[in-house]
Amino acid sequence: MGLKYNQLRCLVKRGVEVLVCPWDYDFPALAGKDYDGLFVSNGPGDPAMMEQAVEHIKSAMVENRTPIFGICLGHQLLARAAGANTLKMKFGNRGHNIPCTNMLTGKCHITSQNHGFAVDEKSLPASCEVTHRSLFDQSLQGFRRKDRPVLCFQGHPEASPGPQDISTLFDQFVQFMADRHGC
Repeated sequence: MGLKYNQLRCLVKRGVEVLVCPWDYDFPALAGKDYDGLFVSNGPGDPAMMEQAVEHIKSAMVENRTPIFGICLGHQLLARAAGANTLKMKFGNRGHNIPCTNMLTGKCHITSQNHGFAVDEKSLPASCEVTHRSLFDQSLQGFRRKDRPVLCFQGHPEASPGPQDISTLFDQFVQFMADRHGC
């Protein structure tokens, strides 16, 4: 979708071998090939305009062959693939040191954000559980599927302008892959 080099560093640092593919790559067609996880990166654009990517992600979710992790635009695309809607924000959330609450632990994390679209939480299906919410505007910042290893976050867990509170999401994704494949 658009990849920052530090996202690759975060995955490689955790022992992941990465194959970078274009935004419209048909990864569900890789039925005969083995891969351990799908990372849907950030990028510019309106997620409602990326139906081809949403359909590929939806196929991967239904197939449930590997864990899926999305950040920023990837978060929005995973939401659309799950059946939720996205909306244009009036101003967007842009900057560093933006507080988010982890709804599972109650802890506050300091995050980096750069997005003008958001997931409409009211449209999120029951199969999804809210994991993070913005303390600024209460917008949905993260969710996971209850029935499969799919998680996503609106901000940038790979950003390092200051606190790296949320970078543990990469660890969670790698653990999903290890659990799924007995590594």
